[in-house]
Amino acid sequence: MKRTALAVAAVLAVATPASARAQTAPAVRTPAVAVTHHSVKIAGQDIRYTATVAEHFLKDSTGTPLASLVTTAYVRDDTPARSARPVMFLFNGGPGASSTPLHLSAFGPARRTGADGAQSMVNNPDSPLDVVDLVFIDPVGTGFSRPFSGMDGRRFWSRTGDAASVRSVIEEWIEQNGRQASPKFLCGESYGTTRAALIIKNPGSLRFDGVLLFAVVGDLSGREMPFVASLPTFATTAWYYDRVPRAGRTVQQVFDQAAEFARTEYISALIRGGSLPASERARIARKMSSLIGLSPQLIETSNLRVSKDTFMLNLLKDRGMRTGQLDSRATARLDAPKRRPPYDDPGMNYDPEAPAGNSSVALPQSSVAGSPVDLYFKHDLAFATTETYNALNLDVNAAWNHEGFTDVNSAIGDAMRRDPKLRVFWTGGFFDITTPLFAARYALDQAGIPGDRMTGAAFPAGHSVFMEAANRAALTAAVRRFVTH
Repeated sequence: MKRTALAVAAVLAVATPASARAQTAPAVRTPAVAVTHHSVKIAGQDIRYTATVAEHFLKDSTGTPLASLVTTAYVRDDTPARSARPVMFLFNGGPGASSTPLHLSAFGPARRTGADGAQSMVNNPDSPLDVVDLVFIDPVGTGFSRPFSGMDGRRFWSRTGDAASVRSVIEEWIEQNGRQASPKFLCGESYGTTRAALIIKNPGSLRFDGVLLFAVVGDLSGREMPFVASLPTFATTAWYYDRVPRAGRTVQQVFDQAAEFARTEYISALIRGGSLPASERARIARKMSSLIGLSPQLIETSNLRVSKDTFMLNLLKDRGMRTGQLDSRATARLDAPKRRPPYDDPGMNYDPEAPAGNSSVALPQSSVAGSPVDLYFKHDLAFATTETYNALNLDVNAAWNHEGFTDVNSAIGDAMRRDPKLRVFWTGGFFDITTPLFAARYALDQAGIPGDRMTGAAFPAGHSVFMEAANRAALTAAVRRFVTH
């Protein structure tokens, strides 16, 4: 019986140059597949499972292979009636991000731990593998997934092309593994929530029982909503840094108070615009100051519309610091050397528990040479490839066609009206400025998602709510309930 035994890389890696993205055309070879057997202890049980890393060839209408898309599946062994066992398909966002965060930090049966340069893999007791099989998907241009030589990857680097390719691979995996009767769940984080909505919009042969949305992306265009939706997260961040009186309040209470102000007095003031009396403008600025920790003068100078940059660069300005965006609990010096976005965000690689503590026993290190994440796939999961795992591809991100940046969450609401059994689980972090928690709920409400089939969970966390051990355990417990009820 084989067990994972390697260190893995950080969530994000330096992007691979465009010239290195394509791999040799497959000619007559078949897709590569690697099958290994492992075990992990979850809730006191020894769970035996099979790991399968597999290529899927994406072809055009003539049958010509265009690209390889790689999935990593974990399927529990000791279960009767596997064909009816739940299965979840998971991906992250970016665009251009691999499934690394959800895979190696949240739900995979093996999880990385430790600081940079001293990372190791440990058994993950918080994996939901005891109740649901897991299939992690790396879209074209990420992980080991590549367009073939001579093929233009941009056909996959658009909202429509990306969603179609991922959907086709899910359909193929279900067919190959005889899982047509299994309850099926779709899980996406960040841009992955947009991908999930687009798959739901054009599902092909697929029917899902549930959709899980982490760090929901929604279109907040207009003169008011971008500022209204961010204000509660500004308030929780100010509370975190003691820039507003805590007065015994929890982060949830701070959020709720700010959300009530945002949806009533604040949005009303913004709608009135230039007709708002000066005295009322000053009062609103003072109230905002008491909630988000910026001076009334700065708020009035900003015309009551405090942008994300204004907040992040000014909340801790007296200390010469700025906050993070993906996780506002992270900080960096205002005079720090400039870095290429998104690496200029101190929240990018922020780990609130470094090293993360848990009761798992670290597994022995492999002696095989190579990068840690490559070692996990190539040695422990025995996937034979000459490619280097690409956790984040900024070339793909730069090339992406967002097709207008329109909000597509309404596709989920439409699907729920067609299918009365379809359910939604969503979650977010109180300290996520990139996809604010209040903005997520607003986007889902406006999408027409029925409240009685929507389950939500908020965490004292940033963009990736599963980074802290306590949050991860609570999140997995909520996910278990969602997929089994």
